[in-house]
Amino acid sequence: MSSNDCWMMMDRKPKHIMVLAGEPSGDLHGANLVREIRKKDASIRVTGIGGDRMSVAGMDLFCHIDQLSVMGITEVVGRIRIIKKVFDDFKDRVKTTSPDLLILIDYPGFNLRAAAFAKRYAIPVLYYITPKVWAWKPSRIKKIKRYVDHAALIFPFETRLFQTEKIPSTFVGHPLLDCYGDQIPDRKTKKKKDQPFTLGILPGSRESEIAALLEPMLEAALVMAEKKGGMTILVSQAGSVNEERFRAVVARHNRTGCFTIVKGDVLPIFQAADFLVAASGTVTLEAAIFQIPMVIVYRMSAMSYFLARIFVKLDHVGLANIIANEEVIPELLQERATPEIIARTSLDLMNSRRLAAMEKKLLMVKTLLGGGGASRRTAAIALGMLRG
Repeated sequence: MSSNDCWMMMDRKPKHIMVLAGEPSGDLHGANLVREIRKKDASIRVTGIGGDRMSVAGMDLFCHIDQLSVMGITEVVGRIRIIKKVFDDFKDRVKTTSPDLLILIDYPGFNLRAAAFAKRYAIPVLYYITPKVWAWKPSRIKKIKRYVDHAALIFPFETRLFQTEKIPSTFVGHPLLDCYGDQIPDRKTKKKKDQPFTLGILPGSRESEIAALLEPMLEAALVMAEKKGGMTILVSQAGSVNEERFRAVVARHNRTGCFTIVKGDVLPIFQAADFLVAASGTVTLEAAIFQIPMVIVYRMSAMSYFLARIFVKLDHVGLANIIANEEVIPELLQERATPEIIARTSLDLMNSRRLAAMEKKLLMVKTLLGGGGASRRTAAIALGMLRG
């Protein structure tokens, strides 16, 4: 056998990609990415850390995200031993299986360490959904530059930062646009004239958010319903919150019977709502993609807010506002997150002219996100790195 034949046989060996995601959102976007990779080349072996969605998409899990997906300092401290065990398992698998490419999805505390380890073994690293260095912990950009070979960026404003640091990168668009597709209704044809005005209440998915935001949101909604009349109010209940406590709070405020709880998927609210009162978070960007006018509301402890003002270097908290670089959506934070201010601000926006103006701005935000196809573009980058 000639040396050329040997090289051809080696080239035919199936490629191995390892993917690391540590949270439910990473599992969602990672599943779409794995699906696109395998669509382009079904022979590629994909292993890694993820959840049920990534497993169904064709990835062999060596760790489930249930072991890693935690929020808050006390929760992380409580799981340090488990996280260390998972990281040790990752290191062993890198050494024994020698993946041809490592793809990291968000989860920076774990994944930046993984990138550093991979570089010791000359394994190329692609980071998809990079750490939010533009918001806080800017020192992480130095680690990205040192350990990451290519960054797939999901926000348009990240491009300049990565170019300035001379980090190879590509703006691929936001993966949320891949999640909804044709499920986004046309705002011009969505409502019939005889349908009541529909208000959506999105109080968040964490117990701390529910404790701080649900009651003032409900009280504000009652004021709006009284002033506007004939209003349908849909209240989102995330599957992650205590159902008994949540429903007890809603029942206590449901004096007129106008609240309807929508449990789990927020999509039905997005498809029905004319206006939203929403807790700050990714859900507000999802709502912006649906072009739903809204106000953003958030409260945290005085100490947490004080520290956030020191360490988070942003003029806005809402992702749509950050992308637009202006306050497209009113932000009612801390002492402004009262029932009276929420109701007054919302009612001021609830006329056809102002609603149409905000919808137009939100369409601009959606356009800036680059359209669908983030998973497809990132998969193309990954295959290019395998060939490279």
